[in-house]
Amino acid sequence: MKKGSKYIAHGDLSAWLAELAAERRLIAPRREGDAVVYREYDAEKGLELGRKATESAKHALFPRSEELFSFSRRHTPFGIAKMGEQEAPEEEPAPKLTLREPEAPVPSVVFGLLGCDAGGVSTFDPIYGGKRFPDGYYLKRREATVFIVKACNDILSTCFCRWVGGDPADAKHADVLATDLGEGLLLEPLTDKGAQVLGSKLLKDAADEQGKGAETLHAAAREAMGEAPDLKGVDSAVLARFDDADFWWKHAAGCIACGACTYLCPTCHCFTITDEAAGQSGVRLRAWDTCMAALYTLEASGHNPRTLKAARLKNRVGHKFSYFLRNNEGVISCCGCGRCIKSCPSSVDIRRIVLDAVAKAKESAHV
Repeated sequence: MKKGSKYIAHGDLSAWLAELAAERRLIAPRREGDAVVYREYDAEKGLELGRKATESAKHALFPRSEELFSFSRRHTPFGIAKMGEQEAPEEEPAPKLTLREPEAPVPSVVFGLLGCDAGGVSTFDPIYGGKRFPDGYYLKRREATVFIVKACNDILSTCFCRWVGGDPADAKHADVLATDLGEGLLLEPLTDKGAQVLGSKLLKDAADEQGKGAETLHAAAREAMGEAPDLKGVDSAVLARFDDADFWWKHAAGCIACGACTYLCPTCHCFTITDEAAGQSGVRLRAWDTCMAALYTLEASGHNPRTLKAARLKNRVGHKFSYFLRNNEGVISCCGCGRCIKSCPSSVDIRRIVLDAVAKAKESAHV
């Protein structure tokens, strides 16, 4: 148990969350119909910690749609003299363009996200926080956000975080690790930002037995998940299937290219940029996109290198388990949350694809 750990009874949880919401933007999971989604906290709409969220919480750092800047243009129409001038200008003056940056992100807390959700940061940090092309929008939001991660006590059949280096109590990218002990939550601060949100008088100092209870729950969750398969060399195994059309057609047969896998994924980070203008003003927007859509790779010339869904599935799996891994010091661009499996209407299972590729690589090695 970490030094400075706190405990809060479930009966006091809503009051503590209300305190946080008064100071910061607070995002937490709640039910909407049959789904569990991350929204700004509303006490009247409740809190859902008993079911795994249907979506990931990545939109806290990478919004579905965000304004990069707004713009407006102003110019004097050609041939019309300004007041006080005797003649109209001979040439049309250059338009004056004004750009305005969006407001800085407000301090935020994401409460109750899972370790696999926070694990998505392993993918986003190298891409948007990299030294070569740092993304200021992402970095400002990252710095302003506190992650209170909830350890998983219950394991679903679709969960496989341990395959990719995760854990049911993964704290790599958490600021606070919360463990549900039944009657309340143990809150362990992991960063200075995390310690700052644990100053409420509603929080009590945690006892040693509560820390031991949390460790027991974490161990039980790991045991329930079972042993992870050996994925050493998975990047080479997946890449070896690059030209194996039969392999990808077999696994893509049921895919309907709906994109649910990418939109629900904590690590997918593709986007498109559009200018939305009305008259002489407008905004430049960045919005989520999906590599599973045929239009994603459509070029202005009309050529599309990935018209077939098998090619798009190959790109998605290859990026997560081969290309990204090779370009980012062995980090797999998958957190093992299993949402792409659970919510796929055609039961496409990324685990089956990866294991099949690894098996074929072993077969080839013994030939």
